[in-house]
Amino acid sequence: MYSTQQPPATVMIEFNSSFDTSCDNPATTPENAKVAHITTSEISPWLGHLAYFLGGHFVLPFFFGRIKVSGQENLPKTGPVILAPTHRARWDSLLLPYATGRCVTGRDLRFMVTITECQGLQGWFVRRLGGFSVDPQQPSITTLRHSVELLKNGEMLVIYPEGGIFRDGKVHPLKPGIARLALSTESSHPGLGIKVIPISINYSQPLPTWGTDVSIQIGSPIQVVDYARGTMKQNAKRLTGDLAIALKKLSHHESEVTTHAFAEIANS
Repeated sequence: MYSTQQPPATVMIEFNSSFDTSCDNPATTPENAKVAHITTSEISPWLGHLAYFLGGHFVLPFFFGRIKVSGQENLPKTGPVILAPTHRARWDSLLLPYATGRCVTGRDLRFMVTITECQGLQGWFVRRLGGFSVDPQQPSITTLRHSVELLKNGEMLVIYPEGGIFRDGKVHPLKPGIARLALSTESSHPGLGIKVIPISINYSQPLPTWGTDVSIQIGSPIQVVDYARGTMKQNAKRLTGDLAIALKKLSHHESEVTTHAFAEIANS
């Protein structure tokens, strides 16, 4: 029997709303300097091109049956975006660039991943494909500042709001970190125009194996500026609640993968 929950491949920091989101004059203690090095990320042009080519033309089409996507018109081509997908398998982080990345929007994705995934050879690849790490046991202000900087630069950031992998097909309670990050960044940089995009990922079987079908449904953007009234706590609660509702609506028919009319992504 498979477990309905696994340790998260990508985690959600529960940012404290009192954090200073300014990126000016960051602390320079040895501890913070070490974390800052870990959270540095970049996109290697040649490695990114190779990863997209191999993943989109060989790895994913070979492993999966049908890969169907709806709602790609909801993906902004420019401006700061937080993709907020459900988390059903480690394959999610390969399928998201395939469905929303440079071949669709002309943009690369920046993933927040656990600190253990940014170590050794794997960490070398993760950091050069846009990933940056967070220690779930001791989340650092430096990680928050790096996330803010990415949004200020108009990047597309991926954070799994459920905080872990769940294979029961249900949308589990969301962590408040996405809302706090988005609201803090928007309030400290007025006019930035951050959008949160709910995404439902579903597999035709709980534990994906060879030949499994995949459904990816991309919802309408949630405008963060619309939640800029009231206190930070109230705003974050409303934004998190609306994101949860959007994910549940997208996931309502997740188990009926074969009965929906999606735009299928060509394997060629």
